[in-house]
Amino acid sequence: NNWENQPPTLGQDVGIFKKYGIVVDASGSAGAGETLQAVISGSADLGGGVGVAGAMRAFSKGAPVRILLPAFTGTGDLYWYVRADSPIKTLKDATAQNTIAYSTSGSSSNNIVVAFQQELGLKAKATATGGPPGTFTQVMTGQIDIGWAAPPFALKEIREGKIRIIARGSDVPSLHGQTVRVIIVNANALAEKKDAILRFAAGYREAADWMYADPKALAMYAEKIRQPIDILQESLKEFHPQSAMQTERMADLDGAVADAVKLKFLDAPLTKEQLAEFLQIPPK
Repeated sequence: NNWENQPPTLGQDVGIFKKYGIVVDASGSAGAGETLQAVISGSADLGGGVGVAGAMRAFSKGAPVRILLPAFTGTGDLYWYVRADSPIKTLKDATAQNTIAYSTSGSSSNNIVVAFQQELGLKAKATATGGPPGTFTQVMTGQIDIGWAAPPFALKEIREGKIRIIARGSDVPSLHGQTVRVIIVNANALAEKKDAILRFAAGYREAADWMYADPKALAMYAEKIRQPIDILQESLKEFHPQSAMQTERMADLDGAVADAVKLKFLDAPLTKEQLAEFLQIPPK
């Protein structure tokens, strides 16, 4: 239910996809690892919110995965937090006896935690905890020391002083300005349903633009996730600038490939030929 993942559902609700002759059948997952598997198996044509490094890894191993659209550029939206009574004030306070959460293997939260370890010297043990609600329960019950989330999840609890943010994805220097999450498409579906998928891409882009142009979008989102609209307005301003949801190009693609190698998602950089096959982004 992240704001960035709303173009297909809000766009459907407001009638944008109908203009393109598309009906979107949307399902949720506990993280990008599950989403990748659904697309690889062909049980889903498209997947949203997938980390670039995880998609590259799947593609490099022969999975029928292609990038259809950039979905989010930058990493300032994801944050890591502790209980208010935790002795951990910053990532530097965490020891090898502590645990830090990410959603699933191949997700951008996974990528960022690995970068915390390699670039910022984090010593805590990385642990897959699934989505933000399950992670929050594990943090509050003491099973996990450092949880992860994406706004607007748990902003209310931050306001109330129940949890404290200790790190954000933007703390990793190498990920600044890089497209980190994408819309992926099953390669076989793209070949067999190309016209429909290109119409989906056009509808997605229109929906993403509409979400920032029409106040109705935020009101619909607030009702959908049952959150106060003032919290969501703050969240949008701080965590989700419109520029982060550009859908035209993979920002800092060379950096993304280099980071995927450095963080051991790839054994070797993808070649120009591989990237030409991997990236199927239609012109806007």
